[in-house]
Amino acid sequence: MSRQYLIRRLLLVIPAMLGISVLLYTVLALAPGDPFSELAANPAVPPEVAQALRTKFGLDDPVWIRYWRWLIAMLHGEWGFSFQSRMDVDRLIMQRLPTTLIVIGAAQLLAILVALPVGVLAGTRPYSIFDQIANTLAFVGFSLPTFFTGLLLILVFSIQLDWLPFVYRADIDATGWRFYWEHIKQSIMPVMVLGLFQGASLVRYVRSSVLDVVRLDYVTTARAKGIGERKVISRHVVRNALIPVVTLVALQMPIVFGGAIVTEQIFRVPGIGSLLISAMLANDTPVIMAVTFVFSCLVVLCNLIADVLYAWLDPRIAFR
Repeated sequence: MSRQYLIRRLLLVIPAMLGISVLLYTVLALAPGDPFSELAANPAVPPEVAQALRTKFGLDDPVWIRYWRWLIAMLHGEWGFSFQSRMDVDRLIMQRLPTTLIVIGAAQLLAILVALPVGVLAGTRPYSIFDQIANTLAFVGFSLPTFFTGLLLILVFSIQLDWLPFVYRADIDATGWRFYWEHIKQSIMPVMVLGLFQGASLVRYVRSSVLDVVRLDYVTTARAKGIGERKVISRHVVRNALIPVVTLVALQMPIVFGGAIVTEQIFRVPGIGSLLISAMLANDTPVIMAVTFVFSCLVVLCNLIADVLYAWLDPRIAFR
């Protein structure tokens, strides 16, 4: 992978992030309601006090002035102030972001670990019993919404069997290995819900991609040269079949974050997804803007990683 290819991809991120920030800020600025709507409706608060607060935070300024002020503050590391939590937005997000990244990262890792071997085996043995079972389970997996599978896991593993806690607690009173074990126990169901949902859809795409590659001429030539079947699959089939799968994983990241929001609500995970929901209910615009922008940055970052993986899987891409 050439350095020029990586620099080109990094330079494309800058206008993308600027465009996303303009779009997000404009939509939120034009949406009805603001952080002081309830304050203005409170008869105990004098109108001049409410107006002074609006003037202080510039809520009556034109949208482009407010956006420019927000952009300059963001570049200086100042993300605003949460009117609901009474604390800086960057501090509020950094308290919750690690939990979300751990849950989403573990879920994506589980999805890939399940989808790759199952999809490759199903693609190399089409219409076999294993392929039919894998297809059936994949259809069931991505047909069920995350809120349904989450509630189902709670009924089985928390209520019936009493094996796993169904409420995620950040303040675990334990030390040593017990501290980590308690965190793992309460993360199992959220990770399973997200990971199996993503893994079910990935199985279908991996299988389809393997079926397309395994019939190509260079795979037949490799077999005719006497190369073992395992080497043919690992070196010639899987590597080329992963290119469209990487595209799919990158494009599905918004769906992953959307599913994470629902899953965090079900299991009461203290992540930025649940923070976004509470901020929307309270019209806490600085928090909404910051969280949606962080989600957008993570999606763009995942697409950048996908571009790097393209060049690694197929070096010809870096020279186009």
